[in-house]
Amino acid sequence: MPSTATLDFRNYIRDIPDFPKPGIVFKDITPLLANYEAFHAAVQAMADHFRKLPIDVVVAAEARGFLFAAPLALELKVGFVPIRKPGKLPYEKRSYSYQLEYGNDTLEMHVDGIEKGQNVLVVDDLLATGGTVEACVKMIEDCEAKVVSCAFLIELSFLNGAQRLAPHPVFSLIRY
Repeated sequence: MPSTATLDFRNYIRDIPDFPKPGIVFKDITPLLANYEAFHAAVQAMADHFRKLPIDVVVAAEARGFLFAAPLALELKVGFVPIRKPGKLPYEKRSYSYQLEYGNDTLEMHVDGIEKGQNVLVVDDLLATGGTVEACVKMIEDCEAKVVSCAFLIELSFLNGAQRLAPHPVFSLIRY
């Protein structure tokens, strides 16, 4: 298997023009997911970056964030907490509503998912404007936990999502 230092993850990202609407170039991660070496190397590279940090739990908002957060949590030997859209979790929930550029949205998490004082790593597949991850961060902070960092496979740096997440550190494997 190629090392993470020699593997160019961009070679496994497919551009889909005009999806989901004209003028948008969608970054399709399915070629990376379909290739064991690339997918494994991406998870390893993310894990290597965070191994020495005090992380108690990894969280991600559905759905593509789960694809990286769950194996990353296993690699870091910590738990994984899913943050879901309303109506998806069966137990007592904590909710957080927030505004997006085009409307409102809500995220939910089980009340016992994150404990006060825990160190949390927030993971998603792609950082664009940062609205959803910002909502995750605020929900975590409402639990009186600490966001150690936010991690992404891809960052669209021209959309300034990292600035929106400041002062929390942002780590991305690929930047466009």
